[in-house]
Amino acid sequence: MNSSPAKPLMLFDGVCNLCNNSVQFIIERDPQAHLQFASLQSNTGQALLKKFQLPTDDFDTFVLIENDRAFTRSSGALKAVRHLKGLWPLLYGFIIIPKPIRDFFYNLVARNRYRWFGKQEHCMLPTPDLKQRFLD
Repeated sequence: MNSSPAKPLMLFDGVCNLCNNSVQFIIERDPQAHLQFASLQSNTGQALLKKFQLPTDDFDTFVLIENDRAFTRSSGALKAVRHLKGLWPLLYGFIIIPKPIRDFFYNLVARNRYRWFGKQEHCMLPTPDLKQRFLD
């Protein structure tokens, strides 16, 4: 993959129930389809992780690729909410909290997400009407 996608792209852990539910949550609040999606485990996800020199075997981070930059953890999540309808973009205001503090809480959830929310055997398969929003 030589370039980043034109639309912001969210890379997520495809077997994590919390991550899959987060994708569904975003899709419902992004009717203009500003965001695209790919699992971290997919060919696209792996190629983009390599491009941005991120670990290709550690799936405990959320990655948002926008304007040829990769944003991870809380920064990626906060940048993603800016694209949602309703009051959700107001959450972006939390970006003023220093990243180490934001990421402390992000990492706490990430470390426990399988225990708290469960895990699937396989990556989520999008429905036919949502397929165009998913790469790979």
